[in-house]
Amino acid sequence: MDAFYASVELLRYPQLKGLPVVIGGGRRHEDDLLARLTLEQPEQEWTSDTLRRIPVEFFPRLQGYAGRGVITTATYAARQFGVGSAMGLMKAAKLCPQAILLPVDFAQYRHYSQRFKSIITDIAPVMENRGVDEVYIDFTDVPGGQREGGRVLARLIQKAIFDDTGLTCSVGVAPNKLLAKMASEFNKPNGIAIVREEDLQDMVWPLACRKINGIGPKADEKLKRHGIETIGQLAAKDLQWLIDTFGQRTGAWLYAASHGQDDRPVETESEPVSMSRETTFDRDLHAVRDREELGRIFTRLCEQVAADLQRKGYVGKTIGIKLRFDDFKIVTRDLSIDHHTANAQEIRRTAGLALKRAPLDKRLRLLGVRVGSLQKQGVALDGIAQVATKSVANEGETGQLF
Repeated sequence: MDAFYASVELLRYPQLKGLPVVIGGGRRHEDDLLARLTLEQPEQEWTSDTLRRIPVEFFPRLQGYAGRGVITTATYAARQFGVGSAMGLMKAAKLCPQAILLPVDFAQYRHYSQRFKSIITDIAPVMENRGVDEVYIDFTDVPGGQREGGRVLARLIQKAIFDDTGLTCSVGVAPNKLLAKMASEFNKPNGIAIVREEDLQDMVWPLACRKINGIGPKADEKLKRHGIETIGQLAAKDLQWLIDTFGQRTGAWLYAASHGQDDRPVETESEPVSMSRETTFDRDLHAVRDREELGRIFTRLCEQVAADLQRKGYVGKTIGIKLRFDDFKIVTRDLSIDHHTANAQEIRRTAGLALKRAPLDKRLRLLGVRVGSLQKQGVALDGIAQVATKSVANEGETGQLF
């Protein structure tokens, strides 16, 4: 999907189309009051027409932003200023102070995610879910799927999604997942790119190595130290040299990827290993002096994880916490209970016990809660039945530090 979160926001606020818009950071007081202050209407009376009539000048700007928030996504108009995903909002404010800053609305994004994926599976049922805004499709056996090398089917999918949601997507067609992922980025937004095996030298090899999904900043830096900047230069390297330099597994994968080789199937069923929620604070928080605020945040994270589990039909029995301190060091702690749960209070109690095992002598930048060892809800009914009667802590021990 093209700039998915931002595109969903533009459905809500079409008056912002063509303007630099950034999605990210925590929800602010001014976001909740935006329409009320502008139109003097209570929230329960907001309508889609109400939101469309908010004047552009009433939207919060990025200029003067102070805090540690990061960008989740940005419109293409904002990206022209060098603003992009995962960038700190303070840095983005220097590059594009006039950009409009909107909060993240995950419930709305999940709604549209389910809609566009349902449309796709009606057309091409063999689909692998790759997160909220991306899928792989195997259309080998779709009637007519091979017409014009897949271009006809790609156009059909684009039109069906746009007609139903008003959103655009970009499609990459290739013999395997590795090349299809790369191709989907070639003609954004709302584009189609087809890469055949014979196109590898002309279309793929001139690209930077980072364009291969799986080569991150550290691997890219190591490749550059050996004078390897493009995929073509990587493909020219001997397999044994890559293995000697990067190790057996990574070296073999680099060789295969640079030659466009990928035998991973499109997997229609993928079980999550864990589910988690975390938040980075606008300012460092202290476990004692900011105990009340941390307590509220901790409880909310547990409730959010529990809601995620219940919505997706999972329960878990390994519950843990993640802390990042003001010196950027990360500490994690896990505890396993003897039954599966998706109960927010149970998760809160157990996460609190895990928290007791962590050092809290430094100020905190980030707090996270994770539930692992997942099973489908129907598989672990015995564990769910125990939630109401079993306590993970001894009498008088709640597991709460904040």
